[in-house]
Amino acid sequence: MNNRPNVLFILTDDQRYDTIHALGNSHIQTPSLDALCEDGTAFTNAHIPGGTVPAVCMPSRAMIHTGRGLFSLSENGKTIPSDHALMCETFRQNGYITYGVGKWHNGTDSYARSFSDGDEIFFGGMWDHWNVPTYEFRKDGKYDRLNNACIGQYFSNKTTYTRATHINMGVHSTDLFTDKALDWLKNYDSDEPFFMYVSYLAPHDPRTMPEPFASMYDPDKMPLECFAGEHFRYGIEDVRDEIIEAYPRKADAVKRHIADYFGMISHIDSRVGDLIRLLKEKGLYDNTIIVFTSDNGLAVGRHGLMGKQSCYEHGIRIPLIMTGPGIPKGMRDDGYHYLYDLFPTLCSLCSIEIPDTVEGIDFSGVFSNSGYEQRREIYAAFGDKVRAIKDERFKLIEYRFQKVAVTQLFDLKNDPLETCNLADNPEYADHRERLTNRLIENGKKAEERNHKAGKIFWSRYFKDPDFVEPEVVSWMVTMYKPDK
Repeated sequence: MNNRPNVLFILTDDQRYDTIHALGNSHIQTPSLDALCEDGTAFTNAHIPGGTVPAVCMPSRAMIHTGRGLFSLSENGKTIPSDHALMCETFRQNGYITYGVGKWHNGTDSYARSFSDGDEIFFGGMWDHWNVPTYEFRKDGKYDRLNNACIGQYFSNKTTYTRATHINMGVHSTDLFTDKALDWLKNYDSDEPFFMYVSYLAPHDPRTMPEPFASMYDPDKMPLECFAGEHFRYGIEDVRDEIIEAYPRKADAVKRHIADYFGMISHIDSRVGDLIRLLKEKGLYDNTIIVFTSDNGLAVGRHGLMGKQSCYEHGIRIPLIMTGPGIPKGMRDDGYHYLYDLFPTLCSLCSIEIPDTVEGIDFSGVFSNSGYEQRREIYAAFGDKVRAIKDERFKLIEYRFQKVAVTQLFDLKNDPLETCNLADNPEYADHRERLTNRLIENGKKAEERNHKAGKIFWSRYFKDPDFVEPEVVSWMVTMYKPDK
């Protein structure tokens, strides 16, 4: 008889921290996630440390899988070395049946190491939700079939490769992945515990979804917060996320994006409800740890931005809910946590030894009020252009790109949407100096000078005399670079 808890790890794509009704967003409908909040603990200050490439989800997911920090990854998370322990691999080695369905953005080898079963695997970053190219699970771990694909057919004839064997035409990605997970759960009948990893493509654009979710939200009733027509330029203006809406941003257009964004999240919420109902029907719910989170946030019009290539709160904060044995019900925790802290925390909750390669902090002590190491600050980065540091109240952001050198200082207690820059206010000079010192110290601690993006940023920041600005490379070049 299995007494060890099962794990259901649900990961969405591009879901901002403030998109759950029970946690304060009255404009969105998320009854299933609301129920999880009531039945478990919601972490209101969960963060990612940013990303080193425009596809922030790639390093973010690698951090989740490895429990390692942003500048401790290989190839920005594109691949994961064999000597870096993986979360699902670790559970698999400790007697868990591991099942992975949906998006996997970190190479085929790491997927094969992680899972003993799976289905409908999407090896990539984003796609048309209605026609996702996927691979069936292979016991030999070989996912080597490559297919030509043109994913920018309306504005480019360049081709790339996709690893897949088939397409379920006309089936939305959220339904495709959920239905396969449900099928597996229906047939689960083992004395061994399971670790199920359900990884969605939504609510990443293109923001399309089936009815009733497609028309669930009236754009005219959508909230506009810290809206701006444009952001000052810092080198991300032609990143794919930003060009999905014209400059300057128009309020009506952004409201349409928000309505679609909320619709996709409500669609996910509905299917999460199906997973929860099945767990209860099979008598598995009470002995299953459920983790619900996302790989990064999204601006969707805030500060004149559309994507996640920033260090504003809307980019680096994500939802995080945990329920299950040993996790208090109805609890809210506002402590600082990184997503890569989940790996060691889940190990602790399941009585599994934490691998030596893991850098995250086990925060399971928060559930029992026992002593544990509490993060007092959050350090974040975007590529070679932005660095940020925040303590329990103030946040400093530094931008460096070509001739751009901008400093922002925000009082998050009185200005949570980051609209009033205090950097040049003499009354806050001490806070700016203190956080500047912490920013530099964190950059040194992470050994960023050994990373291409870190070396460029800090060379700009300190105005190194031998530094030469690199040639700007379009996102199109990196997106269509064949990956064999």
